[in-house]
Parts: sequence; structure tokens; C-alpha cells
Amino acid sequence: MKFDSGKILIRPRITEKAGMHAETKNVYTFEVGKGATKPLIARAVREIYKVSPRKVNIVKLPAKNVLTKGKKGKTSRIFKAYVYLKKGDKIE
Repeated sequence: MKFDSGKILIRPRITEKAGMHAETKNVYTFEVGKGATKPLIARAVREIYKVSPRKVNIVKLPAKNVLTKGKKGKTSRIFKAYVYLKKGDKIE
């Protein structure tokens, strides 16, 4: 995958659990592109947010079956990245 920070970090995951992790453990959660690797994610965070990550973990969430208005469907598969920062660093 070529380096394009917009395609690597899609959006931050804003959930209650992600907010608690950001406050207490200094861990930030992002949705990432399908072909993103740990070094590419770390580089994108450095470029966009001007902080250097200490560690990056990637989690693959499977697609789920859903029922909407009587029709069956599937949600798309999501790739999540946990970005660990040093004690004094923050992402706004």
C-alpha cells in the first residue's frame, strides 16, 4: 500500500470505551484502511497529529449479519488500530 495518510487513518473511533482508554491509558483508537500495517499507521499518526506512537496494535472486526426493514444484509468488516502514546503526549 502506498503511503497516503488519508487512506491509512480513516477516522477516529469515538466510543465510550475508546474515550475511557484515551483518558486513563493514553491509548487512541482509529479505523484504518484494509492494507494498513503497523509502521504505516505509526507514520500517519506522526504526520497528522505530530506525536510519535510508542506501540500500535491492529484488530480485525468481522462482518455482521443485520436485518433492516425486513431485508437481510451484512455490515462491512472493520479494521481498528490501537495507538499507544507516551505519558505526556495527547491527541486533540
